[in-house]
Amino acid sequence: MEMQVPQPGPEHERLAQLAGEWKGEEIMSPSPWSPVEQRRVGHIRARMLEGFFVVSDYEQTMDGEVAFRGHGVYSWDPAAGEYVMYWFDSMGGAGGVARGHLEGNQLTFQNTSPMGHHRYRYTFEDGGMVFEMAMSPDGEEWQTLMKGQYQGG
Repeated sequence: MEMQVPQPGPEHERLAQLAGEWKGEEIMSPSPWSPVEQRRVGHIRARMLEGFFVVSDYEQTMDGEVAFRGHGVYSWDPAAGEYVMYWFDSMGGAGGVARGHLEGNQLTFQNTSPMGHHRYRYTFEDGGMVFEMAMSPDGEEWQTLMKGQYQGG
């Protein structure tokens, strides 16, 4: 019996919206890391891997200097029926995993850690992408930590 080679499906095609080269302004809200609002620039280079995964490299600059770097891998988990984001960045640690769903033009991931609940939302609109990162102590009331508006794709 011949084994069927897996093929990307419609969920992978929707995930491909993340692929491309994106650049835009980011607003960092006041938080425990900075008491004042900051404006930064984000640059994302993301590509599809064999039609199944998005592999993403992210760099954030402030005043022309690199302030933060990250690496993400995004996939579709057919057994769970949800998207998965694996994230590693210049803050160190073991990295993180968040699970999510696509509703309309919004791809939203959530996870929890000892620091609380975290939400990562990508909204695709008019050839651009908006990314919002928020935290919550209880998963009910959210505080936006960062909002980026990117062009490209």
